[in-house]
Amino acid sequence: MNKLTQKFLTMLKIPSTSGNIVANKSTNNNANKPINQGISIAIILASLGITYLPPFFGLKTNITIVSGTELKEVLEEIEKKFEQENPQINLDLKFQGSQDIITNFIDEKNDFNSTILIPANGELINELETKLKAQGETKIFYNPPQALAKTLLVAIAWEERGKVLFPDNKFNWQTLENALITRNWDKLGGKKTWGSFDFITTDPTRSNSGQLTLSLWAKSELNQNNLTVNDVNNPEISKLFQLIKQSVYQPPRSTDILLQEFIARGVNDADVATVYESIALYRWQEAKQNQNQGYQIYYPNPTMETTIMGAIVQKNVSNAEAKSAQKFLDFLTEDEQQIIFANYGFRPVNNLDLQSLINSPWNQRISGVEINPSVTVKSSPNPEIINEIQKVWYRSN
Repeated sequence: MNKLTQKFLTMLKIPSTSGNIVANKSTNNNANKPINQGISIAIILASLGITYLPPFFGLKTNITIVSGTELKEVLEEIEKKFEQENPQINLDLKFQGSQDIITNFIDEKNDFNSTILIPANGELINELETKLKAQGETKIFYNPPQALAKTLLVAIAWEERGKVLFPDNKFNWQTLENALITRNWDKLGGKKTWGSFDFITTDPTRSNSGQLTLSLWAKSELNQNNLTVNDVNNPEISKLFQLIKQSVYQPPRSTDILLQEFIARGVNDADVATVYESIALYRWQEAKQNQNQGYQIYYPNPTMETTIMGAIVQKNVSNAEAKSAQKFLDFLTEDEQQIIFANYGFRPVNNLDLQSLINSPWNQRISGVEINPSVTVKSSPNPEIINEIQKVWYRSN
């Protein structure tokens, strides 16, 4: 008899033993019927205890959320609010690089059971579903993945250096490529004391922003609006990836880690980076304080919009846990929480006016920020293209 059953029997004041209940021969059989019936009912209810009994006992339902690191601060703030309003549900937040979220779940590398997955890009949710179905699984998620927030891929550069590299305030992939080839600022029109030109992007085998960066750069290199698998295997793209890989020393595993390093290292070790608009807006004040200057935000044209999706997985997740998890996802899409997302630089999925949100970074006069940037916004590449980008990157030396 499990502990849950024993606790339930105790609360009902029904006797229990570790073995079978044996009636005393001198006891009237009819006298045992209420007890036996009570035990039978208790066992049935206890077997459904995960679904029905936690509120009865005052137990909490534990929900483990695995999210991209760019959502760390916003989810930690919302976590406190949600748990105050839903004391019967406990949230356990885990943070990984977005590609790592998918890989670790498929390969069962985590030492915990995930309930909700929230990578930085909904396309990675599609990738997860495709790969698991190829392995024979039929039902991957409890419900269709849910849109939670949006953001764009942007480039950032320290203000003084950005003015030299992009004098018209317009980001250009070819200019960035030439800077990687030239390597030294004095040959790029900058000061000799600025030293070498340094570019940073995340590891595309572990982070979605690195994948988007390579995708946009490859499109620019080939002067194409879309990429095919054959395009990614073009020798020109392989050559480009080699140049980037040689220039980016130990690329970070996630976008937020990248930006923290960019700010900490300052102008002597990092000049230009590609990141999500949300995290660039959120950490701009930190850069201003730590380096006595902010960075300029640039919108590549075209750029890519990513929709952050939350999905409740089926594997090792009970119906009760799924119900609580859905309650949390629904909570995230309410206007109050969407405003919190906006205050951290994310674009809401609800129809909120960003200009009317006083605390949002769009009202902090951050260099280069635009609520409605005058650039073409493309959707993220599909999993097949992302997979091919990773292969070509891996082979590039």
